[in-house]
Amino acid sequence: MRKSAIFVPHFHWDREWYEPFQVFRHRLVTAFETVLETAEANRDFRFTADGQLAVIEDYLEMRPEHRDRVAALVAGGQLAIGPWLILLDEFLCSGETIVRNLRMGWAAAAKLGGAMPVGYLPDMFGHVAQMPQILARAGIEHAALWRGVPGFVGGHAFRWRAPDGSEVRTEFLFDGYDNGLDVLLVPDQIGRALGEYAEMTAERWGEDPVLAMAGTDHAAPDPGLADRLRRASGDERAITIATLDEYIREHVRDDASAVVTGELRSHVRGNILPGVLSVRLRLKQRMAVAERTIDHAERMNALWSGRDESQFLSLAWHKIIESTAHDSVVGSGTDETVEQVEARLAEATHIARAVRDAALAERAARVPSDGYLVANPLPFPRTALVEVDVTAPPEGTALVATTADGATRPVQLTSVAPTVLSDERMDASQLERVLRRIHRRELFGRLIDHYELTPGSLVFHLAEVPTSGPFDLLILRREVAAAAAARPGEWTVLTLETARATALVPVPVPASGLASFRVRPSERPAAWTDTFAPATATARALSNGLVDVAIAADGTLDVTGVDGTVLRGVGRLVDGGDRGDSYNYAPPARDVLVSEPTEVGIDVVENGPLRSLIRVTRCYDWPAALSEDRDVRGAETVPTPVETLVEVRAGEPFVRVRTSFLNRSADHRLRWHVPLPEPVTRSASAGQFAVTERGLTAEGGWGEYPIPTFPASTFVSAGPAVVLVDHATEYELVADGSELAITLLRAIGSISVNIHPFRDEPAATELPAPGAQDLGVRIENRFAILPSATGWQGANAVTLAEDFRNDVLVARGGAAGGGLPADTSGPRVDGADVLVSCVRRVTDDECGPGTEVRLVAMSDTGSAVRVTGPFSEAVTVDLLGRPLATTPAADGLDLSLAPWEIRTLVVR
Repeated sequence: MRKSAIFVPHFHWDREWYEPFQVFRHRLVTAFETVLETAEANRDFRFTADGQLAVIEDYLEMRPEHRDRVAALVAGGQLAIGPWLILLDEFLCSGETIVRNLRMGWAAAAKLGGAMPVGYLPDMFGHVAQMPQILARAGIEHAALWRGVPGFVGGHAFRWRAPDGSEVRTEFLFDGYDNGLDVLLVPDQIGRALGEYAEMTAERWGEDPVLAMAGTDHAAPDPGLADRLRRASGDERAITIATLDEYIREHVRDDASAVVTGELRSHVRGNILPGVLSVRLRLKQRMAVAERTIDHAERMNALWSGRDESQFLSLAWHKIIESTAHDSVVGSGTDETVEQVEARLAEATHIARAVRDAALAERAARVPSDGYLVANPLPFPRTALVEVDVTAPPEGTALVATTADGATRPVQLTSVAPTVLSDERMDASQLERVLRRIHRRELFGRLIDHYELTPGSLVFHLAEVPTSGPFDLLILRREVAAAAAARPGEWTVLTLETARATALVPVPVPASGLASFRVRPSERPAAWTDTFAPATATARALSNGLVDVAIAADGTLDVTGVDGTVLRGVGRLVDGGDRGDSYNYAPPARDVLVSEPTEVGIDVVENGPLRSLIRVTRCYDWPAALSEDRDVRGAETVPTPVETLVEVRAGEPFVRVRTSFLNRSADHRLRWHVPLPEPVTRSASAGQFAVTERGLTAEGGWGEYPIPTFPASTFVSAGPAVVLVDHATEYELVADGSELAITLLRAIGSISVNIHPFRDEPAATELPAPGAQDLGVRIENRFAILPSATGWQGANAVTLAEDFRNDVLVARGGAAGGGLPADTSGPRVDGADVLVSCVRRVTDDECGPGTEVRLVAMSDTGSAVRVTGPFSEAVTVDLLGRPLATTPAADGLDLSLAPWEIRTLVVR
């Protein structure tokens, strides 16, 4: 009997890519109706719907009348759906987003009969280290994937182990997710072709049947496939059809003895297309903003609001998760596709912002209108630097802040706004036109405090919070009409605002808590009573007693950390050509690297005591584009000023950096370098519930040059340099490990190029993508430099990265008067290297109402954790929310998290 084979009919459906979503959906409806008709006509037919519920949801939105047909096929085992909502790019979203993707996909599949219990990840551009734990803690024992598997795996399956030790058996689609199609090319030769394929790959299959994945991108199944396979099999029944789940659970005997630990980013068996980490910067930044905003919205709603906003939050999450698709957030689509992804992420941010701000407004309504509410979204207390708009102090006086406990805090003024908003001359007959600007009491975005009406003159006095009592617009209209009639001719209309200023205030805020403060004039500034030194600036230096910055003549920085560690030459910019595409970087054969500025300017912007800022402006002559010969960088150059704001804040052990420039060059890559005191052989970066170590090289062997560029989501560490980042970022150790390079921009003009020096085969059709050049776009990046001789763990980088990325939230008070309300705390989490990725309201039927808190031990030694707050018990749940154990917690909860463990609690 010849080698048996199991064919798995499927399609891989990129929801949006070289066509926008709605174009592909039109094709999806036709393709999926073929699936339904084929399955209903032949009970032996099986179909695997790409592991993502999005294809089902997108179809049923257009054909809701076919919902029962879909459910019947799922119930009958002919149609495998889920478990994901969307097939994501795992490195370009947060670990929390991955969990929500799985939860939403699983829940949607349950309504149609249940999800396929296989972590199907067929086409992602590499896989994160913690994916086995995410799957295992959702009760999923199997995965199936293609890209990123290291070369030592010789069979068709392996044990994939997460950093915490969790494992899933993983089916290795070593010839891709379309390997069965080559066998089917000649219908009357299927038996022969299958035999040859089985013989060529015999060592991989062992005693197990061949897995033939019969499907590809955006292609409906062949309705006649089952008949052709039956004829090719003959009486031996050696060829059958199954879903992927059936193949794994019913036909495989291999115990998958090979073990792979951690992330999968090898190039040896398939392209992982690493250039997607850095192309179309705005998508990565918008994803990070959307994820942060919804995280804050969930925390504020759960802790401080009486309203259940779950429908809005679910909608926002759905839009974020849709945008994580591996051809969406990566930016490898056409310009119109990318515009749609950007708009979707913006919409998700808007929804989340509305929920967040509504929750803040509920609490701000209890704060006097001359005060401010500050909310801390993080589960540890901190003193936050808050920037607010205040009434400027009279000349000769200072401002101080007062908190609810009566303590005074220093205030730093950073700007004073003009008080004359308009000064106009007009005929008396035109005064009515001025009154039409007033909406009830609002004028020019402020409120009318009072007005002065004298012959020939009308003066409005505006304030943010009026103090003069009621205002009646009808009376004003009557008075102005009478005055205009009595005094014809030219009038002066003056609109004055109470002098305003922007102030910085240090506000202590409890863990997950609320605090409030007022700002008032004082005869003398508040005394500096903090345990840390003030921030100061001189012509070329910044300091706050914890970190020092000296600015060199070339505009680079020498940064000295708390422990005396010095990083010199930080921020050297290196610009080079890029003749690649959205998938892979490629330097021109005759590249021109520009690293020296033609001009450097250094200006002090602010000089403490709370914040000090220096602006460094460096001008560079960058080539405008590649020449017609794409292997040569063009001779024409454009002068490009790059502005760098260098900032230190009182009490912070790191230096904040913001870079900004207007991009006028095409086909180039710009990187920001951190020279290291000594060469290193390892780096580490944080993201997706883990800190992953990497070397100086990547494993190659397929058809893709293994460029060792890697992702970082919250920080990257190399030797004594730790860089905190605010969005998914590409980095590389260069110059034999003596410098850390972080990509600020990669500008290219094509989705894919046919002939690529770093990739043998095209990654897609060679379509133009002019928007990916970011021409005429202001490119902005922000990060922070944290020198530490003991690396990221000694520097407390997990906590500091959260502090850097998550600003406190501020709202103006809304109460008529009274004192400041007392500070209020929410859940507090104490423990070293512990990430809290989720605090949200849940109303699960099985577990009951409560607040879900997800903890991650971000170290290889585990963490002792104490959780305290307004709750009396804690239920440990799996990642799908199913209860596992209940623990009394009236006096708090003491936990011991294993290394890299993800633990989810529902407290109430």
